Amino acid sequence: MKSLDAKAIIARRVALELRDGDVVNLGIGLPTMVAGYLPQEVHVVFHSENGFVGLGPADGTINPNLVNAGGQPAGAIPGAAMFDSAMSFALIRGGHVDVTVLGGLQVDSDGNLSNWMVPGKMVPGMGGAMDLVVGAKKVIIAMEHCAKDGSAKILNKCTLPLTGKAVVTMIVTELAVFKISKDGLILEEIAEGVCIEALRSITEAGFNVSPTIQTMQGF
Repeated sequence: MKSLDAKAIIARRVALELRDGDVVNLGIGLPTMVAGYLPQEVHVVFHSENGFVGLGPADGTINPNLVNAGGQPAGAIPGAAMFDSAMSFALIRGGHVDVTVLGGLQVDSDGNLSNWMVPGKMVPGMGGAMDLVVGAKKVIIAMEHCAKDGSAKILNKCTLPLTGKAVVTMIVTELAVFKISKDGLILEEIAEGVCIEALRSITEAGFNVSPTIQTMQGF
């Protein structure tokens, strides 16, 4: 685990949540790394909200005329389908996306998510995030545990504009895995060498510890 940086640790752990046959949407940035850590026996269909299913792996054949939702050159697997944005969002809003993996600026103990803007800073827009968090069956937030300035990102209440209310299923950081229940955050896994007291000191939100807590899977 020490040989991996924080983002790689997160992506590798998130990949273990994907199941064979899932339709999966990966947000821009860190979530796109998840595709590179899929177990060999797991085959999923990647959806891109700009209009296709069947996104190819990052290390596959890249078509310079084809881009993903983040504007990065992409490839397509055999059987991929292209369509307009109306169809793409109909798939999301119709509940046909099994899992979406998104980055986060803030998540709170009620499962609220802020990930699309910081007031006063220029942003291109929320993209498909607001649709994805309410349309996907499972919402995984993949983010580093603390902000660059060391401040907490897992809060009692989000302070930035919300992307969605009570929408997050799971949070995966380089230090821990939390699930969100009606009773708040549940610590399910913790990184090797990290103690619960140290984790509490950098996590503003309170959390309960699962009776079956284990070391973070995949390492």
